[in-house]
Amino acid sequence: MEKAKAVSTHLGTHFKLSCKQSPSTEEEKKDMDRVPYASVVGNLMYVMVCTRPDLAHAIGSISRFLSNLGREHWNAVKWIMRYLCGTSSLKLCFESEKPVLVGYTDSDMVGDIDSRRSTPSYLITVGGGAIAWQSKLKKYVVLSTTETEFIVITEACKEMLWVKKFLQELGFSQEKYVLLCDSQSAIHLGKNSTFHSKSKTHCCGVSLDT
Repeated sequence: MEKAKAVSTHLGTHFKLSCKQSPSTEEEKKDMDRVPYASVVGNLMYVMVCTRPDLAHAIGSISRFLSNLGREHWNAVKWIMRYLCGTSSLKLCFESEKPVLVGYTDSDMVGDIDSRRSTPSYLITVGGGAIAWQSKLKKYVVLSTTETEFIVITEACKEMLWVKKFLQELGFSQEKYVLLCDSQSAIHLGKNSTFHSKSKTHCCGVSLDT
Protein backbone atom coordinates (compact mmCIF):
# COMPACT_ATOMS: atom_id res chain seq x y z
CA MET A 1 0.00 0.00 0.00
CA GLU A 2 3.02 2.35 0.18
CA LYS A 3 2.78 3.06 -3.54
CA ALA A 4 -1.02 3.28 -3.62
CA LYS A 5 -2.69 6.55 -4.57
CA ALA A 6 -3.42 8.60 -1.43
CA VAL A 7 -6.94 9.81 -0.59
CA SER A 8 -8.08 12.74 1.57
CA THR A 9 -11.02 11.10 3.39
CA HIS A 10 -10.80 8.29 5.93
CA LEU A 11 -13.76 6.41 4.39
CA GLY A 12 -15.31 7.19 1.03
CA THR A 13 -19.02 8.05 0.91
CA HIS A 14 -19.54 5.35 -1.70
CA PHE A 15 -18.86 2.64 0.90
CA LYS A 16 -22.19 1.32 2.18
CA LEU A 17 -20.92 -1.58 4.29
CA SER A 18 -23.42 -4.31 5.06
CA CYS A 19 -23.61 -8.00 5.99
CA LYS A 20 -25.17 -8.57 2.57
CA GLN A 21 -21.72 -7.98 1.07
CA SER A 22 -20.30 -11.01 2.92
CA PRO A 23 -19.41 -14.16 0.91
CA SER A 24 -22.38 -16.27 -0.17
CA THR A 25 -20.53 -19.23 -1.73
CA GLU A 26 -17.77 -21.54 -0.52
CA GLU A 27 -15.46 -20.32 -3.26
CA GLU A 28 -15.85 -16.71 -2.11
CA LYS A 29 -15.26 -17.71 1.53
CA LYS A 30 -12.03 -19.52 0.63
CA ASP A 31 -10.91 -16.48 -1.34
CA MET A 32 -11.49 -14.16 1.64
CA ASP A 33 -9.79 -16.56 4.07
CA ARG A 34 -6.48 -15.56 2.47
CA VAL A 35 -7.03 -11.90 3.35
CA PRO A 36 -5.32 -10.71 6.62
CA TYR A 37 -8.38 -8.66 7.52
CA ALA A 38 -8.34 -9.06 11.33
CA SER A 39 -4.60 -8.39 11.55
CA VAL A 40 -4.80 -5.18 9.53
CA VAL A 41 -7.86 -3.92 11.43
CA GLY A 42 -6.04 -4.58 14.70
CA ASN A 43 -3.06 -2.53 13.55
CA LEU A 44 -5.32 0.30 12.40
CA MET A 45 -7.10 0.21 15.76
CA TYR A 46 -3.76 0.63 17.54
CA VAL A 47 -3.03 3.72 15.42
CA MET A 48 -6.50 5.11 16.14
CA VAL A 49 -6.24 4.67 19.92
CA CYS A 50 -2.77 6.24 20.15
CA THR A 51 -2.66 9.28 17.86
CA ARG A 52 -5.39 9.24 15.18
CA PRO A 53 -8.87 9.95 16.62
CA ASP A 54 -10.03 10.86 13.09
CA LEU A 55 -10.10 7.13 12.31
CA ALA A 56 -12.52 6.22 15.13
CA HIS A 57 -15.68 6.12 13.02
CA ALA A 58 -14.06 4.29 10.09
CA ILE A 59 -12.47 1.65 12.33
CA GLY A 60 -15.78 1.12 14.11
CA SER A 61 -17.45 0.47 10.75
CA ILE A 62 -14.96 -2.06 9.38
CA SER A 63 -14.53 -3.94 12.69
CA ARG A 64 -18.15 -5.17 12.52
CA PHE A 65 -17.22 -7.68 9.82
CA LEU A 66 -14.21 -9.43 11.34
CA SER A 67 -15.88 -12.84 11.33
CA ASN A 68 -17.60 -12.66 7.94
CA LEU A 69 -15.78 -10.25 5.66
CA GLY A 70 -16.46 -9.61 2.03
CA ARG A 71 -14.49 -8.06 -0.83
CA GLU A 72 -16.12 -4.64 -0.32
CA HIS A 73 -15.16 -4.68 3.37
CA TRP A 74 -11.54 -5.35 2.39
CA ASN A 75 -11.68 -2.52 -0.15
CA ALA A 76 -12.78 -0.19 2.67
CA VAL A 77 -9.78 -1.28 4.78
CA LYS A 78 -7.40 -0.60 1.89
CA TRP A 79 -9.04 2.81 1.44
CA ILE A 80 -8.21 3.65 5.08
CA MET A 81 -4.60 2.59 4.53
CA ARG A 82 -4.45 4.86 1.48
CA TYR A 83 -5.74 7.67 3.69
CA LEU A 84 -2.97 6.98 6.22
CA CYS A 85 -0.35 7.05 3.46
CA GLY A 86 -1.50 10.51 2.40
CA THR A 87 -1.85 11.92 5.93
CA SER A 88 1.13 10.37 7.72
CA SER A 89 2.34 13.84 8.71
CA LEU A 90 -0.81 14.58 10.73
CA LYS A 91 -0.33 14.57 14.50
CA LEU A 92 -1.86 15.77 17.75
CA CYS A 93 -0.59 19.26 18.59
CA PHE A 94 -1.09 21.25 21.80
CA GLU A 95 -0.76 25.02 21.93
CA SER A 96 1.72 26.56 24.35
CA GLU A 97 -0.73 29.21 25.58
CA LYS A 98 -3.34 28.77 28.31
CA PRO A 99 -5.28 25.57 27.57
CA VAL A 100 -8.88 26.11 26.46
CA LEU A 101 -11.39 23.28 26.80
CA VAL A 102 -13.69 22.84 23.77
CA GLY A 103 -16.05 20.03 22.78
CA TYR A 104 -17.48 18.92 19.43
CA THR A 105 -20.39 16.55 18.76
CA ASP A 106 -21.95 14.95 15.70
CA SER A 107 -23.99 11.89 14.80
CA ASP A 108 -25.26 10.10 11.74
CA MET A 109 -28.80 8.83 11.31
CA VAL A 110 -29.28 5.11 10.67
CA GLY A 111 -25.63 4.77 9.68
CA ASP A 112 -25.62 0.99 10.16
CA ILE A 113 -27.60 -0.43 7.26
CA ASP A 114 -28.14 -3.84 8.90
CA SER A 115 -29.32 -2.84 12.39
CA ARG A 116 -30.65 0.64 11.49
CA ARG A 117 -28.73 2.10 14.44
CA SER A 118 -26.86 5.40 14.61
CA THR A 119 -23.27 6.21 15.55
CA PRO A 120 -22.96 9.34 17.72
CA SER A 121 -19.46 10.79 18.17
CA TYR A 122 -17.78 13.48 20.23
CA LEU A 123 -14.33 15.04 20.51
CA ILE A 124 -12.89 16.96 23.48
CA THR A 125 -9.86 19.21 22.94
CA VAL A 126 -7.58 21.14 25.30
CA GLY A 127 -5.18 23.68 23.86
CA GLY A 128 -6.20 22.65 20.36
CA GLY A 129 -5.20 18.99 20.87
CA ALA A 130 -7.61 16.07 21.20
CA ILE A 131 -7.57 14.41 24.64
CA ALA A 132 -10.84 12.43 24.61
CA TRP A 133 -13.03 11.08 21.84
CA GLN A 134 -15.68 8.46 21.19
CA SER A 135 -17.48 7.03 18.17
CA LYS A 136 -19.75 4.20 19.26
CA LEU A 137 -22.69 2.42 17.67
CA LYS A 138 -25.81 2.80 19.83
CA LYS A 139 -27.43 -0.27 21.35
CA TYR A 140 -30.91 0.77 20.25
CA VAL A 141 -32.63 2.44 17.28
CA VAL A 142 -33.31 6.16 17.61
CA LEU A 143 -36.40 7.70 16.05
CA SER A 144 -35.05 11.04 14.82
CA THR A 145 -31.87 13.01 14.17
CA THR A 146 -32.75 15.28 17.10
CA GLU A 147 -32.80 12.33 19.45
CA THR A 148 -29.42 10.93 18.43
CA GLU A 149 -27.82 14.40 18.47
CA PHE A 150 -29.30 15.17 21.90
CA ILE A 151 -27.97 11.88 23.29
CA VAL A 152 -24.40 12.51 22.11
CA ILE A 153 -24.56 16.05 23.54
CA THR A 154 -25.38 14.52 26.92
CA GLU A 155 -22.44 12.10 26.68
CA ALA A 156 -20.05 14.87 25.63
CA CYS A 157 -21.22 17.13 28.49
CA LYS A 158 -20.48 14.40 31.03
CA GLU A 159 -16.97 13.98 29.61
CA MET A 160 -16.39 17.75 29.58
CA LEU A 161 -17.47 18.07 33.22
CA TRP A 162 -14.89 15.46 34.23
CA VAL A 163 -12.11 17.14 32.23
CA LYS A 164 -13.17 20.56 33.59
CA LYS A 165 -12.79 19.41 37.21
CA PHE A 166 -9.47 17.76 36.38
CA LEU A 167 -8.09 20.96 34.82
CA GLN A 168 -9.32 23.02 37.79
CA GLU A 169 -7.34 20.76 40.11
CA LEU A 170 -4.28 21.58 38.01
CA GLY A 171 -5.00 25.31 38.38
CA PHE A 172 -6.57 25.99 34.98
CA SER A 173 -10.01 27.55 34.61
CA GLN A 174 -11.85 29.47 31.89
CA GLU A 175 -14.78 31.85 31.78
CA LYS A 176 -17.10 29.58 29.81
CA TYR A 177 -16.98 26.09 28.34
CA VAL A 178 -18.16 25.65 24.77
CA LEU A 179 -19.67 22.52 23.24
CA LEU A 180 -20.21 22.83 19.48
CA CYS A 181 -23.11 21.03 17.76
CA ASP A 182 -24.47 21.35 14.22
CA SER A 183 -28.05 20.25 15.03
CA GLN A 184 -30.32 23.27 15.45
CA SER A 185 -33.21 21.13 16.67
CA ALA A 186 -31.07 19.57 19.43
CA ILE A 187 -29.79 23.00 20.47
CA HIS A 188 -33.34 24.34 20.61
CA LEU A 189 -34.49 21.34 22.67
CA GLY A 190 -31.58 21.87 25.10
CA LYS A 191 -32.46 25.55 25.58
CA ASN A 192 -36.22 24.96 25.73
CA SER A 193 -36.82 21.57 27.35
CA THR A 194 -40.58 21.64 26.80
CA PHE A 195 -42.32 18.31 27.21
CA HIS A 196 -44.71 17.47 24.41
CA SER A 197 -45.49 14.53 22.15
CA LYS A 198 -42.60 15.21 19.74
CA SER A 199 -39.93 15.39 22.45
CA LYS A 200 -40.97 12.43 24.60
CA THR A 201 -38.68 10.04 22.73
CA HIS A 202 -35.72 12.41 23.03
CA CYS A 203 -36.09 12.87 26.79
CA CYS A 204 -36.63 9.15 27.37
CA GLY A 205 -33.60 8.32 25.23
CA VAL A 206 -31.33 10.59 27.23
CA SER A 207 -32.56 9.48 30.62
CA LEU A 208 -32.12 5.81 29.71
CA ASP A 209 -28.64 6.40 28.36
CA THR A 210 -27.45 8.37 31.39
